[in-house]
Amino acid sequence: MKILTPVDGSDASVNALKKSIEIAGKYGFSIKLIHVVDVTKMLSLQRNMRMWSQVDGSILAGQDVQDNYKDIALENARALMDSVTSDLDFSGIEVEKQIVFGEPYMKILETAESEGFDLIIMGNRGFSGIKRFFLGSVSQRVISEAKCPVLIIHSDITEE
Repeated sequence: MKILTPVDGSDASVNALKKSIEIAGKYGFSIKLIHVVDVTKMLSLQRNMRMWSQVDGSILAGQDVQDNYKDIALENARALMDSVTSDLDFSGIEVEKQIVFGEPYMKILETAESEGFDLIIMGNRGFSGIKRFFLGSVSQRVISEAKCPVLIIHSDITEE
């Protein structure tokens, strides 16, 4: 059996990872950690980088800016994944890590379906009711569209 655990560095996602380890260790499941670099944020940063390059006279354009940002985003995502997992005990658990670029909820759903995951364990970021109404949270969209069970872990859960 396989567990998919999205990791974004929030307290809720760290708690979800701890729950994934607990369940995987108890029942012999494998875990895949996925971090999705949000493309909407990426596009916004790319626009800002282009503006900065024009202001300070740098010669960065189009593809160079995109490549630079992707490299930086990938490096930051690896560092985040390493920092989140460094103090956790994965003894006896098969673990895979993956970093992808895209719309977070879509990439989580695509990965879960294409790789046949049995369970998604993820954090609830706790958006306000108004923001959730207009935008929808990643966890809410995954819950409503996933073809496998989804366990949502809150940021204020404490270990016993």
